[in-house]
Amino acid sequence: MPIQHSTYSIDPAGSRGSFTTTELLEAAADAVWRPYMCHQTFGGTAELIAENGQQPGIHYGEALCCGTFGELLQGQLPAGSLPGDPHFLVTMPIAVFARAHFMPIAGTRSVTVYPPHKLKAKRLAENLVIALGVSGGTLLLQSELPEGKGLASSSADLVAAARSIACCFKRRVRTSLIEKLMAEIEPSDGVMYPGVVAYQQRACSLLSFLGQMPPLAIVGIDEGGTIETVDYDQRRGEISAGHRAEYHQLLDRARIAIPRGDTATIGRIATTSALLNQERAPKEHLNSMLKASEATDALGLIVAHSGTMIGILLDRMADDFPRKLRSVVAHVSPFDNSPKIYLTMTGCR
Repeated sequence: MPIQHSTYSIDPAGSRGSFTTTELLEAAADAVWRPYMCHQTFGGTAELIAENGQQPGIHYGEALCCGTFGELLQGQLPAGSLPGDPHFLVTMPIAVFARAHFMPIAGTRSVTVYPPHKLKAKRLAENLVIALGVSGGTLLLQSELPEGKGLASSSADLVAAARSIACCFKRRVRTSLIEKLMAEIEPSDGVMYPGVVAYQQRACSLLSFLGQMPPLAIVGIDEGGTIETVDYDQRRGEISAGHRAEYHQLLDRARIAIPRGDTATIGRIATTSALLNQERAPKEHLNSMLKASEATDALGLIVAHSGTMIGILLDRMADDFPRKLRSVVAHVSPFDNSPKIYLTMTGCR
């Protein structure tokens, strides 16, 4: 079974709770997540570790990273409840991927990236090869995640790039190093971790491993346009004390509901977060999508808080899932004549 408990808690005095490295390692060993976690480690005393203590060989490196459908929850916690910045999010990992292929070129530390507009990935790759003391080369990126929509396309590119370089040189790279390099570029989602995590996106720092998302489907529509992560983060205002307390309660509920597979509560948390987000990044079709969710007896809404996507959540294990799926698609088609269906990444041990 997937890991179902995290020891992290938010202390009223503001001290940071703890999560066990064992939980993350066991989650990364899950049959679903194992293919994506190769050459990435969550513990140890050294930043960089060569396999078997030997000089790494040179290979071509390929790696993947999944995206996330917006956020199950995103907001700001009460002052003093977290070390550093109180903004946080909870991921909703989906089975849509960014792929990276790294080919080393001896004698260079520069990295040429294709497509050439992927400058964030180029920057991370060049900083990582310097940190590892290895050759630069050519980085090819291919993503199923559209850019600027709130599906963690940039974060997935960066993590996939880091993993492909680590794979190429048969290095195990600590997640903390990947996060450090990502934090120098932009606020990031927690897609470098297996399962669902609560994450400080500005600091690129893990708050808590929450477990595995139960099998859900998301019928998603795109309202159009794009939102750039850094621009959105810079113009986003502070959240009122009352709403911060509400986000604190929602996070506490998520920590219980996710390991229990409580899909009804997960749907209510996502819907509440979507409604709270309307005052900062309003979605034109949110009320219509909410009515569609209620009319079809779906679990609720989920949004890309800093993106253009809105989705309706469904329980894939429910007996009436096929009927509800058809009904939801029919209800949302007037807002988007080609809605897409996303499946959550779900542990299977």
